[in-house]
Amino acid sequence: MQLSDPSVLLREISEKQFQAQVRERAELLGWVVFTTWNSRHSPAGEPDLRLVHPVQKRIIWVELKTENGKVSAKQNEAIETLQEAGFEVFIWRPSDQDQIEKVLQGGKDK
Repeated sequence: MQLSDPSVLLREISEKQFQAQVRERAELLGWVVFTTWNSRHSPAGEPDLRLVHPVQKRIIWVELKTENGKVSAKQNEAIETLQEAGFEVFIWRPSDQDQIEKVLQGGKDK
């Protein structure tokens, strides 16, 4: 396996690095990005990002995970609650680049 193998790079990216990439791309495309500064002071399971696009008049919630990261029971509960309230909620991993780009550009792909 080569060091430049994309599957290796996807497995090795940290959630913090991934969040920085998503945030940068979202902001370039006109999204306002809200994050929780310190998760210890947030409700258990709250997704990592809230993205608001004033032109698209759209709000999405995003839980970010590494390739092998697990969604906790509290995170699943929060995601279901937000979806029941009518929000779009996504769980994104580094390998979801096509979906991330589509959604950030205004697509409704789940």
